[in-house]
Amino acid sequence: MLTRMFPAAPYGVRPFATGVVTVMLLGAAVTSAHAGRIRTTQCAGGWYFHISCATQWGEATDPYLRAIPGPRSVQEEAEFAERDRKWVAYCRPVIKPDRYGVERYHYAAPGCEHGRIKD
Repeated sequence: MLTRMFPAAPYGVRPFATGVVTVMLLGAAVTSAHAGRIRTTQCAGGWYFHISCATQWGEATDPYLRAIPGPRSVQEEAEFAERDRKWVAYCRPVIKPDRYGVERYHYAAPGCEHGRIKD
């Protein structure tokens, strides 16, 4: 049995309603909770098809600056080295070429491809 689905709103109303919703979203006031932050909104669509918008919020700083953690302590370095030594001893990684000649890592234990082992 074939049935036809009709939209809830008449065809001529949809572009108008979509435009009104878009204007409302784009014209939303910035509240005090978002003070000092940047909002970027990008929209796609037109009058005869649906409009999709995405908004991203972020701190009002230079987007090209990245926070780099400070130097590690001697104790942290020792812990990382011990963890790496345990992983290599458990997983025994070996590089072997596959049938196409691409070199890939192979491991002795399952789950080692994720870089973590059970402690």
